[in-house]
Amino acid sequence: MNLIAPFDPWKNQYCTCPGKFSLSAYTGCAHNCLYCYATSYIRNFSSPRPKKDFTKRLENELKRIPAGSIITIANSSDSYQPLEKKYKLTREMLLLLKNYQLKINIVTKSILILRDIDVLKDLKNIVVSFTLTCMDKQLAQKLEPGLRECPLEKLKAISTLSKYIPVAARFDPLIYPLNTKDIKEAVKALSDSGVRQIITSTYKTKPDNFKRMCEAFPEYASLWKSLYMARGERKGGYNYLAAELREKLIGEVKGAADTVKLKFSSCREGFSGINTTSCDGSSLFHIS
Repeated sequence: MNLIAPFDPWKNQYCTCPGKFSLSAYTGCAHNCLYCYATSYIRNFSSPRPKKDFTKRLENELKRIPAGSIITIANSSDSYQPLEKKYKLTREMLLLLKNYQLKINIVTKSILILRDIDVLKDLKNIVVSFTLTCMDKQLAQKLEPGLRECPLEKLKAISTLSKYIPVAARFDPLIYPLNTKDIKEAVKALSDSGVRQIITSTYKTKPDNFKRMCEAFPEYASLWKSLYMARGERKGGYNYLAAELREKLIGEVKGAADTVKLKFSSCREGFSGINTTSCDGSSLFHIS
């Protein structure tokens, strides 16, 4: 199996991303986010491990990638999870990528990315998409138990990155009603930290992530069963909220982004008509 693979091999009907490739140094992730969907299709996802002979294989594969291609690092397994402190494969990857004319979009939740700012700022064409799920420290640690970084630390990291690199913020998933009360506060804080785009999406259920969420938040289990199972929509193997509620929540984020004059996009929601730019931050390439 190649390290560099086409993004979205399942052709999600709601995906509006431009054509691109996906790359990660690790299989699985230690963040253990309760809402994670990747646990449903990547074996032993919660027991992350480095990919065998990663750097050597990557050197060979990069020679076959067309110049100007977009490579996203990483869509499922965060390249700045704790394993990176030991193996430093992501840093090696970035040093290799400096030699190629490619567009690099790093997706992460971790402030460990700051370790590599010396390399990142020298890359010719790079965007960082940084995820912030909520503004509440206790809620963040409950939702992302393997990621011991509070929202304030993330905002400070974004502020540092944005001095050198275009940063888009993923304020997602929107989990009604856990983190949908502080939408305006979160978008304003992200704007103040220097992001140039807000990307958002709603939580979609798979059997395993839904079980984790209900066990962690039993007070909302009945509500979520009603919203997702009884009144929601089944699309592409996921349970979505009903379109009306999704549109309302996405619209609130859009309104907050408009207020602070940020680019906006929803991701895999079916509401691309309200997006002001591409849904993955790729419009920020070449912006200095």
